[in-house]
This record gives sequence, structure tokens and C-alpha cells, in this order.
Amino acid sequence: MSKIGLSFVSLLLLLSFTACSISGEEDTGNVNENKKVTLRVAWWGGQPRHDYTMKVIEMYEKKNPNVKIIAEYANWDDYWKKLAPMAAASQLPDVIQMDTAYLFQYGKKDLLEDLTPYLVDGTIDTSTIDEYAIPGGLMDEKLYGFTLGSNVLTVITNDDMLEETGVKLDDENWTWNDFEKIALDVQKGTGQYGTNGMNPAHVFFSYYLRTKGERFYSEDGIGLGYSDDQLFIDYFKRQLRLVDANAFPTPDVEAHVKGLEDEFIVTGDSAMTWNWSNQFSAFAEAAQSSLSLHLPPEQAKEKALFLRPSMFFSIPKSSKQKEEAAKFIDFFVNNVEANKLIKGDRGVPVSSKVVKAIKPELAEEETKIFDYVEKASQNVSASDPPDPLGSAEVMKVLQDISEQMLFKKISPEDGARLFREKAEKILGMNT
Repeated sequence: MSKIGLSFVSLLLLLSFTACSISGEEDTGNVNENKKVTLRVAWWGGQPRHDYTMKVIEMYEKKNPNVKIIAEYANWDDYWKKLAPMAAASQLPDVIQMDTAYLFQYGKKDLLEDLTPYLVDGTIDTSTIDEYAIPGGLMDEKLYGFTLGSNVLTVITNDDMLEETGVKLDDENWTWNDFEKIALDVQKGTGQYGTNGMNPAHVFFSYYLRTKGERFYSEDGIGLGYSDDQLFIDYFKRQLRLVDANAFPTPDVEAHVKGLEDEFIVTGDSAMTWNWSNQFSAFAEAAQSSLSLHLPPEQAKEKALFLRPSMFFSIPKSSKQKEEAAKFIDFFVNNVEANKLIKGDRGVPVSSKVVKAIKPELAEEETKIFDYVEKASQNVSASDPPDPLGSAEVMKVLQDISEQMLFKKISPEDGARLFREKAEKILGMNT
């Protein structure tokens, strides 16, 4: 199980003391207003994100007239292609939008600054931020990324299909067996899928393990975190039962989903879909039926849910303006007016003060996401550490073996053995 290290617990206690000591101070902006500073800030995203981020930057520059910000942005693929040569030349932007998939890689290469001192001295104010939102960017007791927003795993339902089937879903207490029965009942009652294809290479198998008190990867990243292969077997046998009943799509059918408009929950071809909470608004807007968010099965006992960092801001070691970069991160996560523009696009804000202030500004579907994350966060545990080196290869192996099992080319028992053998070989290279 992933744990917050002892030194980081000490840090959190220190942060609480620091927050109390500075809470009464007036925000006066930069102390040295005569010092001219240029910051490069980089992020990925679509045009709406670019537009509002530029407005946030303009707001920051107006508040801090000595600071000039150079914006560097691109779509997902181009962003990482541009970042790699910058890293090699020690020319990374001063503030980098970072993803969990790359945090380990950049951190292990000693390219990122430890942000802990900026939390301790209050440059980045954490007084209204949940303690479990902070360690998402923690690796080897160093905070390489500061979480910009939180998402939580959810089961999104088509309420019309559930009502047509007569299904009552108690998401506080439902079990994996209840989930399977609902999926089967929907198929019998409507002829449609009960649930979307739960691609194991995403978070779904990992979440199943968390409900059993286990983890996908070992804490040191050199092996799998669970030792009982019966967990693997049980998970995929359930999927096979659902496939046999046509309540679960086979991988070739799932492969036809290329975009939002193809999602089964949007087209009305499925009563449930597993996804992250921030996806709900887009699904609800595109679907022809009323949709709702629900806690996934068996989340309560082991506190299986966790606040997933939507993305981070990191500061590279090569930056000459680290303190100013930290001030910008503080503004981005704590300034209410800025977050009225952001509106949770980068996940539900980590600051409870910000959440309370901007909720009245949100549309109905956005409000549902905020309410869901707030509800889920009452019973979460620490997120898993950043994925270890080789994780992408491990996930590809898992997906390939999953497809072989669902097409009945191999049994779940053989799949469990093959996966462990291949995954342990890949991860063993990290020793």
C-alpha cells in the first residue's frame, strides 16, 4: 500500500503551523516590485484551455507588473515532443505542466526541483488544501509536482436505462457482485450493454486491487504489488461472464470508440461507464439521456478511492526564477478570480476556499462533478506512487493478455501466470 513517508507527514504538520502563522498577513504581491522577471510557462491542451490560461496570465501580470510571462503551449503529442529537447539542453520553461506518466521520468533524471521548501515557507499556500491532494507529485520524499486539480474514479450511469430495467443502485454499499448483476439485468431488460469495456490497461484493474487492500505495483517499483494471482483470475472471469451474456463489449467492439461521440454512454448503448469524474460534463452534454455519477463498487472498506492529480505544475532545476515560478503556481491554485476562469478544467481545484467560492459560477453538470469529488473525498486514501519505469510496457502486456482472455484464446489462469512472468521481468530491470 502506498504510504506518505514519515518525513512528509512531518512536513504536513509544519505546513499547518506555517499556514497559521501567515494566515493573517495581507497579500501584497511581490516584495521587490522593481526587479524585472521573465517567466516561461508551458502547458498542453485544446483551444479553450489556451484561451482561459492566457487570461489568467494577463491577470497575474496585472497584479505583478514586474513579471512578464512567455506562454508556450501545444496539443498533447507536440507538447512532449518539444519538451524533450529542451530538457536535454537544460532550457526547460520555468513552469511546466506535468503529467503523472512523465513525472517519474523527469524526476529520476534529476530535472525537477523539489517544491517542498516553497510549501514550508508559505510561498505556495497549502492552508486550504487537503493533505491527500499534495503527495500525488511526491517521489522519493521529494515533491516534484504540485497538483493543479483532483479527479476521482466514478461509474457514470444512464438513468433512463436503469429506470427502464428497474435497477436501484446504492452506490454507498454496492459490491462487485451487485455491479455484475446490474450489468446482466440491463442487458436482459434492454438488449444493450450493461457497462463499457473496462480496459485493464487503464485504472480499472488497479482499482479492483485497491478494493482488496492490494496495489498494482510494489512500492519500490521493481515488481507487482499483489502476490495472489487469484485476484487477477477473479477479475477477468467476471469480465468473461459479462462478455458471454453480451453485457460487456469485446475489445474489437470497444476499438470502434474513437471519440466522445462514439462512447457507449453517449450513444445510449450502455447503462454504465467507468471513467474519471472530470469527463462527466462532456458526456452529459453529448448524451440524449440523463446521466449521474456514482461511487464505484466496494470503495468504502479499504478506502479504495483516491484523489487523482489531473496534472501538475513543476519547476525545473535549470530555472533561474524558481521563487517567482512558485509564486505563479500559488496564484494558479489559490486565486479565486483566476479559478473562476479555469472552472475545474484542470480537475476540481485543490483549495477548499476556491471550490466554495467558484461553485455558484458553475453550470449544473459542472456542479455535479464538484459535489461528487467532495463526496468521494470524505473516504479516500493516499494515491499510488507515480508509475515506475517500464509501466507503459507492462500495461501493453496487460492489454494484450486481456484481449486473448476475452477472445478465449487463453484462460484467466494462464493469463495470470503469463502476465506475472512478463511484468516482473520488465519491472525487474529497475533494480
